[in-house]
Amino acid sequence: MITLLQRPAGLPAALALTAALLCSAAAPAHAAYPDHPIRWVVPFPAGGAMDNIARTLGEEMSKTLGQSIVVENRPGAGGNIGAELVARAPADGYTLIIVANGMAVNPALYGKLNYDPVKDFAPVSLLAVVPNVLVTNKARNPQKTVAEVIASAKNKPGKYTYASAGNGTSIHLAGELFTSMAKVDMLHIPYKGSGPAMTDLLGGQVDYMFDSITSAKPHIDSGKLTAIAVTTSKRSSALPNVPTVAEAGVPGYDLSPWFAAFVPARTPPAVVETLNKAMLDALKKPAVQQRLAGIGAEPIGSSPAQLKDHLARETVKWGALIRERGIHAD
Repeated sequence: MITLLQRPAGLPAALALTAALLCSAAAPAHAAYPDHPIRWVVPFPAGGAMDNIARTLGEEMSKTLGQSIVVENRPGAGGNIGAELVARAPADGYTLIIVANGMAVNPALYGKLNYDPVKDFAPVSLLAVVPNVLVTNKARNPQKTVAEVIASAKNKPGKYTYASAGNGTSIHLAGELFTSMAKVDMLHIPYKGSGPAMTDLLGGQVDYMFDSITSAKPHIDSGKLTAIAVTTSKRSSALPNVPTVAEAGVPGYDLSPWFAAFVPARTPPAVVETLNKAMLDALKKPAVQQRLAGIGAEPIGSSPAQLKDHLARETVKWGALIRERGIHAD
């Protein structure tokens, strides 16, 4: 190829420029994005709400994008292993990650992270909310309302317990926010995952749990658990007759376990826009909404800018609570 830096002796610069432009025009254009499969990292084990949301959306998005979306589970360290992997991945749109509240919680929960949730990622879209629900073992506790839970806890400080899936999880933070705002003393019992916590709740070893609707609803439907209130600011379509904690006696209470998609920082804006549009289109599909409803997930969707602002607000909110309550990672 003839270039301006290396032109044959005696060839005028103007002619060299013309030759270079002609060669450039004749060169094949870069393939449109995407031209090969996309990797969607799920930083938690398969089978949970996060994994289900990624697989449901990925399947529909692949139809729009014309490329398969391969879900890759990279669990560990509260989602930090998968997050660090994506933070270091090429910023080309072929690696994305689905995250939850941990993206806002982990900076305060862990002493040091090997990635920056803001500087190392570009937001794509909010995806869905899966409410938590305050439940109790119907055979163990007679409480059916938030007012009764608060009254019992104030009558016997430190006696009542609530289980969680581990320190800093949304299940734990829901309990911490509740005890802080309701001004009650309840004992937190952390477990290594929601499964063992639910087992002990059903077995009567603990009193309450602010569990995800995904795993709690089958036990509510079977009559083993009493659904007292949901943690979100609005009632859940999965449990429409169950009040929110806020309307049931703790005004202003809101914990909305959200899920969102990010890509590595410096991913081209046009690529982010393509992914955002594919996600929003998928969230509007009736089949997708039906599958999400099956796990208690409610679609959201947002612009990248809205997700950026949401993450900033959540980081401030939960960082303050974590410091106030002296919460540390397991």
